[in-house]
Amino acid sequence: MVKLKSAAEIKIMREGGKILAQILRKVSRKTKAGTRAEDLNNFAEEEIRNYGAQSAFKNYEGFPAALCVSINSEVVHGVPAGKMIKEGDVVGLDLGIKYKGLYTDAAVTVIVGKASPEIKKFVKTCEFALEQGIAAVKSGNRIGEIGAAIQNFVESRGYSVVCQLVGHGVGYAVHEAPAVPNFGKRNQGIIMQPGLTFCIEPMINLGAGRVETQDNGHTFITADRSLSAHFEHTVAVTDKKCLVLTR
Repeated sequence: MVKLKSAAEIKIMREGGKILAQILRKVSRKTKAGTRAEDLNNFAEEEIRNYGAQSAFKNYEGFPAALCVSINSEVVHGVPAGKMIKEGDVVGLDLGIKYKGLYTDAAVTVIVGKASPEIKKFVKTCEFALEQGIAAVKSGNRIGEIGAAIQNFVESRGYSVVCQLVGHGVGYAVHEAPAVPNFGKRNQGIIMQPGLTFCIEPMINLGAGRVETQDNGHTFITADRSLSAHFEHTVAVTDKKCLVLTR
């Protein structure tokens, strides 16, 4: 069931989203060669506490950390423990927080050090795909407009969209209705209306789009072990425009 948020609740989510964006920016700057992923998580957890917020991910369905660190062929939900960041790694950083009782969620992908023009283009395509999805958010539009915009953009550049994983509603819970696919056709799905809050999160692969679950039960990895990238924002629909709450 889709649960619409009040203007006051969206204001709180915007406050939490700004905090989340600041923490994620700090974590991104610390994502360097020779850094332990677990140290990035510990830093994120400390920052969350300092802002008077709570982790949305830690212990959620058994996930052991506050920060997802997904490296190279890992798509999402990468467990930080035991990983060392290396030169040239493509690192997805996904973070969610609970602030004043409401959740927000965001992700970025960072290239560590030097990378080929092709890898830079690939990661930038995923970032631009998120903006394509955000541009499709408008009261009265159907949710399928978002996925169609993302898929058309990504595939026009020769990459694959992950179809086994989707974006989601957020606010009262980490994950709630509606599902927000990164693929599909226009004029399909529920109608977006003021008060709807959700995450748009394109996940794209350099190779084929299929993914598998690792033995830890949390991390998704590309089936062909090609590179993957992931960007995410929490947005809110209003009667006038789309608000990006985690910008």
